[in-house]
Amino acid sequence: MIISGKVKICGIIGDPIEHTMSPAMHNAAFDKLGLDYVFVPFLVKKEGLRQAIDGVRGLNIRGLGVTIPHKVAVMQYLDQVDDLAQKIGAVNIIVNDNGILTGYNTDAGGFLRALLERGIEPKGKMVAILGAGGASRAISFVLAERGANLIILNRTWDKAIELAERVSRSFGNKIEALPLDKENLTKALGRADIMMNCTNVGMHPHVSETLVTADQLKSDMIVFDTVYNPIKTQLLKEAEKAGATTISGVEMLVWQGVLAFEMWTHHKAPVEVMREAVIKMLQK
Repeated sequence: MIISGKVKICGIIGDPIEHTMSPAMHNAAFDKLGLDYVFVPFLVKKEGLRQAIDGVRGLNIRGLGVTIPHKVAVMQYLDQVDDLAQKIGAVNIIVNDNGILTGYNTDAGGFLRALLERGIEPKGKMVAILGAGGASRAISFVLAERGANLIILNRTWDKAIELAERVSRSFGNKIEALPLDKENLTKALGRADIMMNCTNVGMHPHVSETLVTADQLKSDMIVFDTVYNPIKTQLLKEAEKAGATTISGVEMLVWQGVLAFEMWTHHKAPVEVMREAVIKMLQK
């Protein structure tokens, strides 16, 4: 890669940041299309967030990905926030247009694209969502907007109730909230068309862990795990045993990156190149 004076800089901010797949994914895409862009990770502590966003304007950085712990706090430093990101209450992408910084949430759109690309339309479907954190929030809002019916299960019941009420206020949908225990989980899965794991259970290095086993699943279900490391989690292995359709968290990761890439560059993203770059990194 030759960096010229015309190069446009994109990056990602977070703490920690060493694990991020974004530089490999985006730089592979820039290289494939021959674009004069480069993508770099930035370790930004909570106390340095405001200065980092000032630096985006000052250094004319074209765009940023935003990851933990900044997705909520960063919103106060932006000029504009997209309507869906405002409802979700979190931003994971920033676009800099001549010093005007706009925040978006491509976690939500990336998840939806991952479903639609598999020919799965969530409208009218019953979706059981495990967890009530950031991923769950983005997914719950986009599913409700699409017309799905939701059951949110979380170990801390208050958080499930809070999220369900927030989604209900935004879209008028009736959202159920239940404590995440085996009895509630089994009942919810018996009613569900789609199951979403939005917890970090099963994430590397705890690869043998799962909240759900094959006997709780049905062959006509779709099981989507937002965990992408490992690529095939224990949950997905259990879903395969039950004959269910499985979708890896790699798909959500790639599609949210695709949406960001297209916002920053105004070029159609090379999806397969981005997917291959992520898989290659995960297999190291």
